[in-house]
Amino acid sequence: MASRTPGTRRTGIAMKPAPFRYHLATDLPDALSALAEPDAKLLAGGQSLMPMANFRLLRPSVLIDINRVAGLGALAQQPGGIRIGALSRHATIETAALIARAHPILSHAMTHVAHPTIRNRGTIGGSLAHNDPAAEWPMLVLLLDGALTLASRRGARVVAARDFLTGPLATALAQDEMVIAIDLPDSPPGTGWGFAEIARRHGDFALAAVGVTLRAKDGCIADPRIALTGVGDTALRAGAAEAILNGQRPDAVVVAAAIAAIRDVLHPMTDLHASAAYRRHLAGVLAARAIRDAWRRAGGEA
Repeated sequence: MASRTPGTRRTGIAMKPAPFRYHLATDLPDALSALAEPDAKLLAGGQSLMPMANFRLLRPSVLIDINRVAGLGALAQQPGGIRIGALSRHATIETAALIARAHPILSHAMTHVAHPTIRNRGTIGGSLAHNDPAAEWPMLVLLLDGALTLASRRGARVVAARDFLTGPLATALAQDEMVIAIDLPDSPPGTGWGFAEIARRHGDFALAAVGVTLRAKDGCIADPRIALTGVGDTALRAGAAEAILNGQRPDAVVVAAAIAAIRDVLHPMTDLHASAAYRRHLAGVLAARAIRDAWRRAGGEA
């Protein structure tokens, strides 16, 4: 029987990366210096990078391993919020007591990210830098009004999540920049949250997912936030729906109007997994569930 080269399919599609150099960064300045080289890429969890390199969708000249850079995986309480190091793993966010207290929606949402093996290796910074249109982290950072600290040899800058996510698999990162931290402000006391996601199989990328936070004030919704993923080029906030809900009792008429506003602004794609119409329908159904759950957790009336 004829043999075939390991790492290739019978179709002839390459399943090995193009040649590259490997650089183990010793500290942040070392990593940033190496990142200034043309076509350099960072290696942290590698859950998106390595499959793309194996298919030669990426051809990095050098892979810079940042797993030993001290401090990049730290979680910290700060005045007015929390800081998540970019090297923090999904599994860490899922189980950390600090996260459960500050933003329990993150702990819950992490159970929808792939499978335990991937959650143990995949990083928050990597997910945000990759910005897959169906990933949970871009949506969550947008929902919580987060900001990202980006660093290069030129220095550091802070970019709001709404400005960082520029398009499908595209961000405001320059070629020589890396995400080093994500800052999330504290939620007001009494904030309730809801998260709903549908995937073909548990752990697959979302066909649609919705996150909601809000407060109950005098029987009405206050400070509503709604973010979605899987239904557009990148994660998005539903500003028109938020305005409809704000200051209103969440009765059937108000919620229906908010759902209609959400569907009106969505432009999902049709692919092998779902049609655009189905994704738009799912977004409305999931948003209604998330609004209901957030209202209940905020102490609102049934």
